[in-house]
Amino acid sequence: MARTFDSARHEALRAFLAEKRDKSGLRQVDLAKRLKRRQDYVSYVETGQKLVEVVELMEWADALGFDARDAIKHLYKIRK
Repeated sequence: MARTFDSARHEALRAFLAEKRDKSGLRQVDLAKRLKRRQDYVSYVETGQKLVEVVELMEWADALGFDARDAIKHLYKIRK
């Protein structure tokens, strides 16, 4: 069974990233190509099977056209 990370902030980050991808009109496979990763990597992040490191967050931000600092600010508003 795959491990999931389910703190409120992890959930908020997963939702934030998935929403940014959806709003950009990209499919998981399209984002994966921009990130030079496989599609399952995007799926693992969005379903909580993989944690996102800071550098990865920055890569997602670059690929989707948002400022990674906005994601961090959003997470600070979430209770632990």
